[in-house]
Amino acid sequence: MPQRRVPQAWPKDRRFRILSLDGGGIRGVFPASVLAELERRFCAGHRVSEYFDLIAGTSTGGIIALGLGGGCSADEMKTLYVERGHEIFPPRKRSRLYSAASFLRQTVLYRYDRDAIARLLSETLGEKLFGESVSRLCVPAFDGTHSEVFVYKTPHHADYKFDRFEKMINIGLATSAAPTFFQPFKSGGYQLVDGGVWANNPIMLAVIEALTCFDVTPTQIDVLSIGCGDDPYFVSSSQIKFGGMWFWKDAIFAAMRLQSLAATNQARLLLGPPSVVRLSPPIYSPSIELDDWRRAVDQLPGDALSATEANAVRIKKMFFEGVADTFVPVPATAT
Repeated sequence: MPQRRVPQAWPKDRRFRILSLDGGGIRGVFPASVLAELERRFCAGHRVSEYFDLIAGTSTGGIIALGLGGGCSADEMKTLYVERGHEIFPPRKRSRLYSAASFLRQTVLYRYDRDAIARLLSETLGEKLFGESVSRLCVPAFDGTHSEVFVYKTPHHADYKFDRFEKMINIGLATSAAPTFFQPFKSGGYQLVDGGVWANNPIMLAVIEALTCFDVTPTQIDVLSIGCGDDPYFVSSSQIKFGGMWFWKDAIFAAMRLQSLAATNQARLLLGPPSVVRLSPPIYSPSIELDDWRRAVDQLPGDALSATEANAVRIKKMFFEGVADTFVPVPATAT
């Protein structure tokens, strides 16, 4: 843009409440379960999305955000993950022969077919367009054709002219096209890859969106940020001694962790630490893999309940004292 975006009016006495949802594959069971529990406890018949002024979600978090924007309840999104997640990530067979064959296949081919996730998104979102969202949304992806970051935004500002006409299902397929798991999603001349490669934790994307689109100050913003597991990444003795591609093949997980830590800390510095509530499941050893549906549904719903209980008083006071004003998209004729 040649100049700063013109901020829209926002009452000085009203908080701006953000919900930020990390990527993390089937570990999205955790944020979906947290939101379902918050909805049960505090929403009194409303959907959890009605209490937030902006929702940002990456990859699996983007799918949850799209579901909420499409009018689903948090409980419906939890049910989708818990009861049907195995359709996207089938439980693995445990034989040595199968494991060896699977490893060889995954070395040169995508691990999963996109048909299952496309089917579930279609059943959940139908033919809804992004501009029909009942909530303001930001959903990142990565465009591999032009090597650019790519962010889908609902028409909550007059500058946003085109994304409103995109089908929600296509945005879900784009933001969740995780490298090695799913083939990039081709749309409109772009080759779209999972937004987690640059914004797995979209908290700062959401904060900047609020500050540039609306006449709000940092002191007016509160964020509920929900992760899918902040697994530590330790440099091994083999990496130190030998180096090379084989020993550093999983460095993407270091990048994802550090991006998340940096983004969370930046938001806390900008807004003030009390304005950011961060929930994430405990660290497991071994960690729950991004496609391990069985372990995810066995362990993460209970973790979500514990995390919600531990932070319930603070979360209720900050985010659930009253519903947000209804989101009214900027009319297409105004753009």
